[in-house]
Amino acid sequence: MYKSGLMELEAVVAIARLGSFRAAAIDLDVSPTAVGNAVASLENRLGVRLFNRTTRNVALTSAGREYVEAIAPALSDIRNAAQAVADHSRKPTGTLRFNCSIAGGRRLLMPFVIEYLRRYNRMKVEIVTEGRLIDIITEGFDAGVRHADAIQQDMIAVPLVPHARHVVVGAPSYFSDRSRPGAPADLMDHECIRVRHSNGALYRWEFERHGEAMTIDVPGSLTLDEPDMIAQASRAGLGLAYVDELMVADDIASGRLVVVLSEWTPSYPGYCLYYPGRRHMAASLRAFVDLVQEIASRNRAMTP
Repeated sequence: MYKSGLMELEAVVAIARLGSFRAAAIDLDVSPTAVGNAVASLENRLGVRLFNRTTRNVALTSAGREYVEAIAPALSDIRNAAQAVADHSRKPTGTLRFNCSIAGGRRLLMPFVIEYLRRYNRMKVEIVTEGRLIDIITEGFDAGVRHADAIQQDMIAVPLVPHARHVVVGAPSYFSDRSRPGAPADLMDHECIRVRHSNGALYRWEFERHGEAMTIDVPGSLTLDEPDMIAQASRAGLGLAYVDELMVADDIASGRLVVVLSEWTPSYPGYCLYYPGRRHMAASLRAFVDLVQEIASRNRAMTP
């Protein structure tokens, strides 16, 4: 175990937990004499007996029980803080597992992972991309990347991009013989690529402008459930798609896809790296979080 430097308090808590001076000495990796001297010194200073001792057992006195209940949480915090600081000096090793959406992984997570592996060549990283939201703790992941509004409240979230949004896009070839929709209702006269959720339900496209919100069950001959295929079909001119802007950012920049109804798709909280709110974080994850914050800070400084 990590030595906090508070031998007397460590000894008292260990004896209370294990019920034996000898067991406490083994747990603290010191001699039984050292444990006995530490307890005696503390009792003398406090002026009370903390343990009732017999040849066969050791039990807390009422004063000892009150003392241990008061100091044990604080001592645990001290140990955790000391361990966390010590971890900073160690080069991360092991495997870091991430769960994220496809867009979050490709556009946001991978650039950080590439730099991370350059810095920490003893690390291994595993990324699992999927559309469904999962419990990263029960599924064995160290961290995840999702939209901020989809993250559980008991998680710690680190923003990767401040804002995100969905957009309606179509290929230039699709608009070669069609007018562009000027309002969501116009989609009823267009060929749209429909989206089916993992639970089997069809997704109704969502729009909002100036406080007016609506959802539309768009028409279309093609129904898909995977974002990459939806973007691919739209690039091929098969219809309009409603997709995460981050996923098709390169297509929009190159002109392969054209955004329509932009004023009807406002932004919402962006993507975050998130992880369990544990008091002690593994050195491997701490190094990754530090890297994310370092690069994000650098990017903010470069933004005019």
